[in-house]
Amino acid sequence: MSSSHRPSVLFVCVHNAGRSQMAQAWLTHLAGDTVEVRSAGSAPADSVNPAAVEAMREVGIDISRASPTVLTTESVQLSDVVITMGCGDACPIFPGKRYEDWPLNDPAGQGVAAVRPIRDAIRERVVDLLESLDLPVAADGG
Repeated sequence: MSSSHRPSVLFVCVHNAGRSQMAQAWLTHLAGDTVEVRSAGSAPADSVNPAAVEAMREVGIDISRASPTVLTTESVQLSDVVITMGCGDACPIFPGKRYEDWPLNDPAGQGVAAVRPIRDAIRERVVDLLESLDLPVAADGG
C-alpha cells in the first residue's frame, strides 16, 4: 500500500455542462489514475453542451457520455481541491480545502469556434494544476 495520498479534485460551474466537464476530461486525460476527479454544477443542465463535446472530440477526448451532476456538500467534503468556474456563492466552503476560481467564459449557447479557446485555456490551467500538485502530465497528454 502506497503512503502517498491520491489527490481529489472537484470542478464546479453552474450547469456542469461545459467548463467543468471539459476540465474533468482534461484532468483525467492528462493525469490518468494519479488523481481522483469529479465535476458538478450548482444548477445542472439536462445534458452536456454539444459544442463542448465537439471541441473536446477535436482533441481526441470523448465527453459525449458525460452527464451533468448536482453539486453536493459531500462532493466538496471528499475533495482536496475545489475549482470553481462561475458558480458564485453556491459552492460550500470547508476549512482545509484548497479553493481556486478560474474565470473562464461560459460556453453556454456558443458555437464550437467560441468554445475552442475556452477548451485550450482549461487545458493550460489543468497542466498548471498538475504541476502545483507535483503530479506528472501523461506522455500522451497532447
